[in-house]
Amino acid sequence: MMIRPGFALVLLAASLLLAACGGSPGVSNSNPSPQTLSPASPQASPLTGFERDLQYIRNGRYTYVWIFSRKDGKPLDREDSAFLRTNAPQVVDWVTTDEGRKVIAGTNFNLEEGNLEALKKRFVSENYSGR
Repeated sequence: MMIRPGFALVLLAASLLLAACGGSPGVSNSNPSPQTLSPASPQASPLTGFERDLQYIRNGRYTYVWIFSRKDGKPLDREDSAFLRTNAPQVVDWVTTDEGRKVIAGTNFNLEEGNLEALKKRFVSENYSGR
C-alpha cells in the first residue's frame, strides 16, 4: 500500500499541530490563570507566650479572668505565689507567664467579693473577664 505524498504532508502537519497543542483536543496543558487559583488563606500569626497562656485559661471557660503582676515589674517569687493562693483560694487555674512576671488566674468566683482589695495593695491587677 502506497501513501500519497500530499496525504503524508497533511498527516505530518496534523501530528506536529497536535504535539504543539499538548495532545488531545479539549485538554489544556497550560498553567491555570491567576483567577482560577484559589486564594491562599492567610496564616494566623503564632500566639505570644502571654496570648497562648491567656487562651489556655479562656478555654477553661471561667467567668472571671485576672492578671496579677508585681508593682516593681520583677518576676513573681515564692512569697508572691503563696500570697496569691492564700488570698484567692477560689481560683481554679493559675498560669505563670511573661517570663514569670505575670500570673493569669481563672475562676468562677467574683474576686471583688473576696480579697481583691488585699491583692490590689500588693499587685497590679487587671480584669480580663469578658475581654
